[in-house]
Amino acid sequence: MKFDTVIVGGGLTGLVSGIRLMQKGQKCAIISSGQSALHFFSGSFDLLNNLPDGTPVNNPEASLLELSKQAPNHPYTKMGESKFKELAQEAKNFLNEIGIKIQGSSTKNHYRITPMGMIKPTWLTMPNFAFFEDGKFPIKKAAIINVEGFLDFNPDFISEAFEKIGVETTINYFNLPELNTIRKNPSEFRSTNLSFVFDKEDNQDLLAKILTEKSQGCDAIIFPDCIGFRNSDVLPKLIQKVGKPIYLIPTFPPSLVGVSTQLYLKDYFTKLGGIFMLGDSVTHANIEGNQVTELYTLNHGNIPISAKNVILSSGSFFSQGLLADSKQVYEPVFDLDTDYLQDRADWYNRNLFEKQNYQQFGVKTDKNFHGIKNDMPIDNLYVAGAILSGFNPLKEGCGAGVSFLSALYVAEQILIKEKTYEPIAQ
Repeated sequence: MKFDTVIVGGGLTGLVSGIRLMQKGQKCAIISSGQSALHFFSGSFDLLNNLPDGTPVNNPEASLLELSKQAPNHPYTKMGESKFKELAQEAKNFLNEIGIKIQGSSTKNHYRITPMGMIKPTWLTMPNFAFFEDGKFPIKKAAIINVEGFLDFNPDFISEAFEKIGVETTINYFNLPELNTIRKNPSEFRSTNLSFVFDKEDNQDLLAKILTEKSQGCDAIIFPDCIGFRNSDVLPKLIQKVGKPIYLIPTFPPSLVGVSTQLYLKDYFTKLGGIFMLGDSVTHANIEGNQVTELYTLNHGNIPISAKNVILSSGSFFSQGLLADSKQVYEPVFDLDTDYLQDRADWYNRNLFEKQNYQQFGVKTDKNFHGIKNDMPIDNLYVAGAILSGFNPLKEGCGAGVSFLSALYVAEQILIKEKTYEPIAQ
């Protein structure tokens, strides 16, 4: 099997780079084991919330100079300030052009509410999710409504968050007889399965009647993200029937918006002609000189997969793009050089809520994000996303931004290399 580009990893980074390359005429395949951090997606993309020293960031674009001083190996620093600004705008345009509506700016963070009831800055947010700017939410009183027994959404946490920004709240619960079937099995009582019930046409009028009754005297409804999984028209119709805004809050994983976003991107990629090898894993690769020549996967055995270029976007420890034993942190497919602290005692902080050094371990790259092996860059192997070293996605609030911008960056590098690059019209 021969491709222009093979992408190892089917999360946000792999799908975005794959779609961009397919849009430019490349023949691409994505090899995905099925693990994806997108299943934790909140409905918002964070670009840069804090500098490494903890200084809060309001304007990500204006903070790049200071970031480059504090973190010279940060992926954004490698891209450079002007390219960062260009790709941040391109990322927003990319989502809107493929049909994922989004709002926000790289020059001013707005704020979202997490499933734990925390208020966090963010970059881009999908419509219908609760977000606000400058400390003001556009309602005075909200009805927080949850399903009886649904534990992936905690109204008390959410109420505390809204009270902090001056919104009075009430908390109500409801049930539908049809939910009793899936309630018997707690592992099945999740947002995606709830959505299958709420999205049924037969249940729409009853759900609208319940929400109307439970939100009497309130300006808006706060509801867990468990509606509209396969049909995006369900929520707008429900809002019309209820006659007041319904704002969604993400639930604990698996996130419905995360699962649906991954499926949407995967479908978009395959409709462009891309090959998505779900449930497969790259076991090893042949490297000759400074070129990856062949990949071998679990499902294809000794049948090699070859490509002009390879993107490694297999994620960090969560998705096993990085592995660790008692002595080292390593990348298991290409055995690339990795950045990590030699003394294992320095990997962790016993205070769970403090900065954890292991979170910024990752694969070494050059300025063009070529993977490095034995101190030498591999000419046709690019690295992008959470597997990169030099940044802390949790403390800096930049995980989605690094994934997105590095995906577009390496796609651009490949197109320049293959001399098929055309600047994206702004």
